Amino acid sequence: MVPRWLKATYYGLLSPAMRLNSARHRAIPLVLRRSRRAHLGPGQCNYLAGWINVDANMLSAKTDVWADLRFRLPFPAESLDAVYSHHLIEHLPDLDQHFRELYRCLRPGGVLRVGGPHGDNAIQAFVEQDSGWFGDWPTRRSSIGGRFENFISCKGEHLTILTESFLRELAEGVGFVDFRVASPGKTRYPEYFGNEVMVVEPNDRPDRPSTLIIEARKPTGS
Repeated sequence: MVPRWLKATYYGLLSPAMRLNSARHRAIPLVLRRSRRAHLGPGQCNYLAGWINVDANMLSAKTDVWADLRFRLPFPAESLDAVYSHHLIEHLPDLDQHFRELYRCLRPGGVLRVGGPHGDNAIQAFVEQDSGWFGDWPTRRSSIGGRFENFISCKGEHLTILTESFLRELAEGVGFVDFRVASPGKTRYPEYFGNEVMVVEPNDRPDRPSTLIIEARKPTGS
């Protein structure tokens, strides 16, 4: 895990350049010649061929567009068919703004698939004292409270708890419709979300997955 001070320094120095680059892509969207599907936050090892991969990491990650995802997305309005992110949004400071940007960038009828730590299932596991549900990342803990804290805050890297009702409020609040929780490995939109995004975590239990995945659609005629 990158030290928080180093990450803060990186963003402090380079965020203005990333935001300028995003503005350039909104004005001259040449990258859209390759794809109309955006993958936000591929990180170091989750680059998706056939997608536009957007990330702030230009040192160790493979990206198509260099951008600070805490701010406006690097796409013109109504230019994308689909947006996908996996374990990204829990790191963002303003999810209201992020969902407004997702809505802005998708064409009418466009779809999104977003996943992050499953707050509802973590709370249920904690209440039931099911310590085996939690993993050992980022710190090995023996207590149920320590394992719960690991999952929820990840040493301060996670800025919010993601629950179904909260994500529904965010999505429907900006205009998305057909909001549903998707099972890992399944989708209502196979024409956009193929096997490359059907991520199932190694230790996931079918009855209580560790990742909350939601899908929603921008209404036609919007």
